[in-house]
Amino acid sequence: MKKMTLVSAAALGCLATAAMAQETPAASSVTLYGIADAGINHVTGLKQGSVTQLASGIMEGSRWGLKGNEDLGGGYKAIFTLESRVELDTGSVSNRPASGSQVPDRLNTATLMGLPAAFQPAVTAVAGSLGAQLGVNHIDKNLFDRQAYVGLITPVGAITAGRQYTPGYLASATFDSMHTESSLALGQLVSVPVSFTIRTSNALQYAIQTNGVTATVMYAMGEVAGNNSANRLLGTMLVYKGAGFSVGGGYNTQKNEVGQKSLTNSILGASVDIGPGTLSTMFATIKDDNPAGVSGIAALVGGGAGVLVQNAFTTALKQNSTLAHIGYRMSMGANTVTVAYNTMNDKTASNADRDSYGVAYTYALSKRTDLNAVLTRFNNKNSSQLAPGGNGFLGGVTASAGTDSTNVAFGIRHRF
Repeated sequence: MKKMTLVSAAALGCLATAAMAQETPAASSVTLYGIADAGINHVTGLKQGSVTQLASGIMEGSRWGLKGNEDLGGGYKAIFTLESRVELDTGSVSNRPASGSQVPDRLNTATLMGLPAAFQPAVTAVAGSLGAQLGVNHIDKNLFDRQAYVGLITPVGAITAGRQYTPGYLASATFDSMHTESSLALGQLVSVPVSFTIRTSNALQYAIQTNGVTATVMYAMGEVAGNNSANRLLGTMLVYKGAGFSVGGGYNTQKNEVGQKSLTNSILGASVDIGPGTLSTMFATIKDDNPAGVSGIAALVGGGAGVLVQNAFTTALKQNSTLAHIGYRMSMGANTVTVAYNTMNDKTASNADRDSYGVAYTYALSKRTDLNAVLTRFNNKNSSQLAPGGNGFLGGVTASAGTDSTNVAFGIRHRF
């Protein structure tokens, strides 16, 4: 549960320190913090063959941030967090996958989408537009893309406002034995198209921690003129941590840009301490009957073909799948070893099933600095063609449908 403590400290506004606000005199502080994570990342199965790169964010996305608090007394504390990503290989605030703007064949082949071959130029144009969006923060390039919020801790919980982690994501991070680190994390298996909303803007969140229970409720405003429900997100999480075990779940549901119910996730998970480590398992569902970002395709294509192409992409981008994870993390002295297996069952007509498995090793040079090695295998079945990435970047897609991919990574991580 170490990762849950770290994640919740930011997302829940340092609730664990709320009791201190009742016991200590008024004080305030501002802290500069961050993670510098980089190394050699090798991936096979891409269209250009095997690719070896210097990558930022192998175990965790590199970042820097400012967080502060002011003790108001009586159990109240004002807090804020501003957190920016940084790519150590380039110094920028965004990145693209090694496969570039390539999208899966099932989203770039007219006949696979149920359209006549004559529609291929239109499909290629739309696929190019979708592919141009693949990457991390490379469209908006927002400085504080990771987190930006302000809040108030009270004796009965915390209220935060701004860009924050979603409850569903926090639940999945809790019961992922990798705690979202590296290509072996469960979320890597569903990165293209996006199947989990990690963060959201314009969000109000209430959170409380008490007697082993951590609970959050979030409402994120879409802020679309003339349509109050468009792009809106609702989420909740409940986790109980007992003596040597934890159990809980999370839920996110959001609307697309025209106000239709879109990407929805449900997560259930549990962990138990066994021997020198912790066994974690998780089950999640992904449902999206009205994918976001496709409402403008008809206008982009134009003519009578526009509606047909938009409908074809809407169908191709629909999601209906289940995820399962099991993993074991063991720490002995300076050594931490994690083994994990993840699987996705795609219930749509695409049948893009896939699974991943592997091992991650961390050697702690100190409390703040460690060396890491990761070996992950992606098995793509049927129309699936996903490549492994890292915590801070997408892997993109493989050369063709059914092409498997292996990731080997070596890196160093420093926390400050």
